[in-house]
Amino acid sequence: MRIAVDAMGGDHAPEEIVPGALAAAQIVDAEICLVGDEIQLNALLSDTTGAVARAAVDTRRAGRVTVVHEPGVVGMDESPRAALQRKRRSSMAACVDMVRDGEADAAVSAGNSGAFMALATTRLRNIADIDRPAIAITIPTKTGKAILLDAGANADCRSEHLAQFATMGICYAEHLLGLDSPRVATLNIGEEQCKGNALTQATYSLLASAPINFVGHVEPNAILDGHVDVIVADGFVGNVVLKTIEASLQFFNDGIKAGIASSHLARLGAWLMRPVFRSLAAKCDWAEYGGALLLGVNGVCVVSHGRSDRRAIREAIVVAANAVEHDIVEEMRQSVQLLSALPASTEVLSNSPQV
Repeated sequence: MRIAVDAMGGDHAPEEIVPGALAAAQIVDAEICLVGDEIQLNALLSDTTGAVARAAVDTRRAGRVTVVHEPGVVGMDESPRAALQRKRRSSMAACVDMVRDGEADAAVSAGNSGAFMALATTRLRNIADIDRPAIAITIPTKTGKAILLDAGANADCRSEHLAQFATMGICYAEHLLGLDSPRVATLNIGEEQCKGNALTQATYSLLASAPINFVGHVEPNAILDGHVDVIVADGFVGNVVLKTIEASLQFFNDGIKAGIASSHLARLGAWLMRPVFRSLAAKCDWAEYGGALLLGVNGVCVVSHGRSDRRAIREAIVVAANAVEHDIVEEMRQSVQLLSALPASTEVLSNSPQV
């Protein structure tokens, strides 16, 4: 297995990308190919100060971390169209091209997510019967994990698009989370079938008639309860919910830290509660969830957060490796056959997909 990593993409590239890749190489059975400016990358890999760097030397001797020179960088504020016009002249595009050409089994990038999605959809193309790819993110719940999709790839959708998202989410939940008959719900402002806009009501009708474990609508305040496994929404709503969850968890974490620092008694209580706090912190730490799979394209692509540190990059590579090991693209090709059971939608939507 070979995983191409965009070493120049992200707010902390390449300084955090390289140690993240090195850490991942100790975990996954794969060659990690760092794509970027070889001068910068080799300098970071040759730095023998510190335990992580020393591990890097051993890893490179085993041939598990390699470098492909491509100095071009897609800026975080660059438009997807500009990224497409670069052709191969960027580390991000080179990673996608490696997957397309069979030189890598997966691509990982913490760079410009819109550009990464545009490159993946145009160069890898969509799986047959999938109109639009979707970003699938795992979120913590009281009972484990759930999948939210679309988390930002498509701002405007038809009901059949959401039905496709549901099918892909089920495949993800079954093969990567090990869930049997995952419970699927549409994200809505109320649980009642009659509530919501035209999109959620039409999607309800489609999914209710599909051979899946559809449990109806779920409200945003209930998605962390663990009663559903796959939560389906258009990319606009999904992205708003995702960022609200991230901000809420950060607010909670900052409040706890400030409270602990407020007095000696609070610090003593926190010391006694250390196991609880550590467990909760690990469960709520977005970096521990790695990256989000871009589902629906003919290749494994993992979108990592722009501010990813080395831990997040490590986990994103682990996500990519698991997807390759479970042959998630082929499993998804087979899963979309469920869509043949869905009736055609009569909705009219004039807006084009957005990334």
